[in-house]
Amino acid sequence: MQVSRKYLVAAVTGVLLSASAVTGAQAADPAGAAVQAPRYQPEMVSALAKTLGGSEQEAVERLDHEAAQQRELAAVNKQGIKTDGAFFTKSGTLTVNAPDARSAARVADAGLVARVPEHGKSALDRIKAELDAKAVEQAPAGVSSWSVDLASDTVTVEVSNDSSAAASSFIKAASKHGDAVRVVRGQERLETQTVVPPGSRMTFNGYICSVGFGARDAAGKQYLVTAGHCIEDLPDLAYNNVKFAKGTNSRFAVGTRSVDMGIAAVDAEDSIGTQVTTYGQAGNVAVRGGTRAATGAAMCKSGQTTGWTCGTVRSYNVTVTYTDANGGPDTVVTGLGSSTVCTEGGDSGGAYISGNQAQGMTSGGPIGQNCGGVNTTGSSYFQPLTDALSHYKLTLNTN
Repeated sequence: MQVSRKYLVAAVTGVLLSASAVTGAQAADPAGAAVQAPRYQPEMVSALAKTLGGSEQEAVERLDHEAAQQRELAAVNKQGIKTDGAFFTKSGTLTVNAPDARSAARVADAGLVARVPEHGKSALDRIKAELDAKAVEQAPAGVSSWSVDLASDTVTVEVSNDSSAAASSFIKAASKHGDAVRVVRGQERLETQTVVPPGSRMTFNGYICSVGFGARDAAGKQYLVTAGHCIEDLPDLAYNNVKFAKGTNSRFAVGTRSVDMGIAAVDAEDSIGTQVTTYGQAGNVAVRGGTRAATGAAMCKSGQTTGWTCGTVRSYNVTVTYTDANGGPDTVVTGLGSSTVCTEGGDSGGAYISGNQAQGMTSGGPIGQNCGGVNTTGSSYFQPLTDALSHYKLTLNTN
């Protein structure tokens, strides 16, 4: 079938949507009647509703709707139907890329919105890989990030200053791909979010980061999964000034092509909890699993500087250029996720979660960003948890 439009959108034949705010195991009230235990903590729903704009009921419906659509997509993939990436729209509808009209029709028959994009994830990933390879030659100072944006069907290059020779060369290489690449100027410079004030949630060598997620290897040994730049020098880590872990591996090094993931061996007498703190905003959020949320999905993060902030997933497989605030060399970091969640210095390593599914650890964000409250929008970058667990061959600890 010849596709004449830039996007071919297949009609939805059915969408699963739960309007119930309470789903899960039953409990008994004092009078003996059966009641439903809430699927999501009420305080978390309240914070998410404020961030996204809307009622708490709408926030619950969105979380349920997104989860149901992702289950449908998993079923589509198991059937062998060809897809080429998927993303959530701002309204919470999952759109699935298909390589051809026949595959799109099959996706639509399964109850999901489908389209045949002009480029698609596979082609955009190849362009992104080409730009990653160019960055190996020289960190493109002035280019903040580059990533595959499925919604716009482009590789988006965000530029803070294009006056340097390295930035100009990088933009020229990107632009040769025509409308498959979108260059956005006027973006903020980025930095890793480790700071040097006294007191912290997780301290090391006078620096501060935030605790990520706990995981275990095949032998049952316990590890903290964190941002690689937090433990670049493999330091001892302390909580409330008491050592609880020691860095063992990091893929981050200033001035080199890096990945911002690392792990620390947890002391035998200590452990990493399986409930994410929200600093009094939403109670504790239990970690039930680590299924990666699609782009556009709602998510929140916990960090010692800004506490509990919420937003949505923007993209995956993002490459950024981090600027050393002390005048050191720029560092290109690949494989990150981006979000509209607001973070500040000291949030690095902190936990991102979507519903009850662990997503990743804070990597960095715009220099000088001021969050100011749970409903403040912003931007940030996180190391996806699934990639770190896979690289280090670890299993997430769940509640």
